[in-house]
Amino acid sequence: MMDKDPPAGLFRVEHRVTPADRRAMNGHGGGVLWLTGLSGSGKTTLALALEQHLSLKGYQAYVLDGDNIRGGLNSDLGFSPQDRDENIRRIGEVSALFAEAGFIAITAFISPYAKDRRRARAIDPARFREVHVNADLETCERRDPKGLYRKARQGRITDFTGISAPYEIPENPDLVIHTGNESVANSVSTLLGFVETEFGAAGSMDRVA
Repeated sequence: MMDKDPPAGLFRVEHRVTPADRRAMNGHGGGVLWLTGLSGSGKTTLALALEQHLSLKGYQAYVLDGDNIRGGLNSDLGFSPQDRDENIRRIGEVSALFAEAGFIAITAFISPYAKDRRRARAIDPARFREVHVNADLETCERRDPKGLYRKARQGRITDFTGISAPYEIPENPDLVIHTGNESVANSVSTLLGFVETEFGAAGSMDRVA
């Protein structure tokens, strides 16, 4: 993680287990795979499938999902721009801790604002990979697995991304998955290969171990 000066009166504790130790124990480096995209684009579906496949391969992987987190850690937040900022700030910090501990943290959050995603990356840029789960609004609205688009069109949900609130498409993501015209199986296969390349035993994360 980036070295940050702690607030006055606080002192950072240095771990005695190094990143190299954790890599040796796990057989892979830690990292954050940040899945961003519209509601209904397939983020959670891909995240859960990827977690299962990685676990079968012996990876330490864990999904941080938007609905689950908002039901606990971030249950005090709404969906105003300010609360969305804070939601992503907290998740950025938590996912970076998972990565520092040697896990592959797979996040599934709309995270609509580019500045919030940049801030999440800045916490630990060497371990952060942004994945745009790309499905257009028409496709997502047609799927509408939770009925949210219908409620947003009826005015029953305000500040809904893609309808009454913006989604800022990533300009330079580390990976794009086109879930509008690609099967779940093919998408997961692409993600698996990406994780193994970026965080696997012989992957680019060796530079931070």
